[in-house]
Amino acid sequence: MRIKRTVIAASAIAALTLTAACGGGGGGGQDSTGEFKSGGGAGAGKDAKAEGPMAMPKDAKEGGTISVVTNNAPSTVDPTRTYYSDSLAIMSGLVTRSLTQYVYDKKTDDSILVPDLATDLGHVSEDGLTWTFTLKDGIKYEDGSAVTAEDVVYGIKRSFATDTLTDGPTYQTTFFKDGDKYKGPFADTDAELKKLADYDPKAGWYGGEDYDGVEADGNKVVIHLAKPFPELDYYASFPVFSPIPKAKDKDPLAYESHPVATGPYKFESYKPGTSLTLVKNDQWDADTDPGRIQAADGFDFKFAQDTAKIENQILGDKGSARSMMGYDDVTPPTYKAIKEKAPENLIEGTSPCTYMYRPDQNKIKDKRVREAISWAYPYQAAWKASGEIVGVTIEPGTSLLPPGTAGRVEYQYPKGQDGQTTDPEKAKALLKEAGAEGFELKWHYQRDDERSVAKKDQMVKGFEAAGFKATPVASTDETYRDDESNRDAPINMRYGGWCSDWPSGGSWFPAQWIGSNANKAGMPNPTNFKQADADAKQDEILKMDPDKVPGAWGEFDKWMQENYMVEINAGYDGNAFIKGSDVGGVVNNPVSGMPSFSIMYLK
Repeated sequence: MRIKRTVIAASAIAALTLTAACGGGGGGGQDSTGEFKSGGGAGAGKDAKAEGPMAMPKDAKEGGTISVVTNNAPSTVDPTRTYYSDSLAIMSGLVTRSLTQYVYDKKTDDSILVPDLATDLGHVSEDGLTWTFTLKDGIKYEDGSAVTAEDVVYGIKRSFATDTLTDGPTYQTTFFKDGDKYKGPFADTDAELKKLADYDPKAGWYGGEDYDGVEADGNKVVIHLAKPFPELDYYASFPVFSPIPKAKDKDPLAYESHPVATGPYKFESYKPGTSLTLVKNDQWDADTDPGRIQAADGFDFKFAQDTAKIENQILGDKGSARSMMGYDDVTPPTYKAIKEKAPENLIEGTSPCTYMYRPDQNKIKDKRVREAISWAYPYQAAWKASGEIVGVTIEPGTSLLPPGTAGRVEYQYPKGQDGQTTDPEKAKALLKEAGAEGFELKWHYQRDDERSVAKKDQMVKGFEAAGFKATPVASTDETYRDDESNRDAPINMRYGGWCSDWPSGGSWFPAQWIGSNANKAGMPNPTNFKQADADAKQDEILKMDPDKVPGAWGEFDKWMQENYMVEINAGYDGNAFIKGSDVGGVVNNPVSGMPSFSIMYLK
């Protein structure tokens, strides 16, 4: 999944986490009042028999509004397109229910996979090509109408319309039956198919309602696969698997203005890039939901807010600020101040995510130039300019898979690059060897974000000192994500990150670097990496016995970098955010690297 500050997905395994690398975590569980405490977990556990209702913490009061303020601005809250960690945490935690879900488990101090709309975690056929999920009885939308299996099926079909509804997860296009041919329910004529960005008359594409890769059988949702997908139960926790009534989807691009709620809260008002106000959904049934509570009257999200103002307000912890919280990483001065003044209002935790600079392989074709970027990048200066706290919110990175991922292989590439060393002379030598002295690097920065501007300035200095021509391209905080996803943008290097979508390297490489994704809308392959041998290796791994798969992905990570230098590792992510003293249930979700809004309340 894509990270809130750029683009990311979330993974770790078993007892291994990013706690050691990122300095987060701590104890966990609940104290004597019943309040949740943040810790570090992995997200690999499952409980197929979990049932609602979730117990209300002893110190929770009924009512009040929790104010959430952030410098970020979700690019979309459409369930089909929800793939950034911030919009995912908001929608899955509060508004939409999917077939499965993650829930914080106080006993293990971890997030585990449990049922949501489904009665369990699904059943797979012996050949691995059919999954069946049975829906619980009595689930309703905010208007009181019943949720049906047909609604879930329609929501899944909608996710294939990647040209219309961009930026969402695309595993279904790789794994589902005819996933590479079916183009969703909207493109139901030849004329509409021809409008698609990568139209290929020989590809056998089709669209419309007639798609048998997913079907409703009474109260069952049946999914047919083109190849085994043993981790589909994890993927089923995404809003892609939430029900959408077709009658409410007359204008697909406008659906995000008010997605029909099945969770404990519903939209009252939404102003893209500015604010989102949620109020109680009185049709939500706590008895059917093992992972959410409904204590507060609502949530008031304010986006694109000034970082310094946010921190000063919450740090003051007076009046309305006591019911406020933020989910941006705090700046170093605030981190120091709250550690001394009110450490209980500082939430540190794991975020198994990696930040990366992504050279477009259609534009930066020589591997030696890509290697030169890794030596030219001013790691320490860029982190300082960005307001990172080394050892807390950022840690030098080597392998693409972050610490804690099952099967991860530790390596350094280029040799000796420890993820924090800048060496302009090595970069110059590589450029000279490639005959690319003065090679122009072009990337986006946010001109209305002072930290982004400061980081850009350090990058210009570092790249020019290493023999590159540096040409930063201005964007804004509001448009940055869309600008990065634009295939025609005048840049040759993108900045982003990835946290695994579930605890496996299998949610890293097929999602980002299967060659068939290289020309799809929404930049699921942001580097335009397309190599037949890499695709063959990934297909081979997907067919392996489950116990061999994690190690195979770790070796693939190393092989891909050594052979193609696909990404420049810009550090592993960690979390440190603050809250007002009246906000309870603030737990760092180690799966997404975001607060668990689903269990928040006011004391």
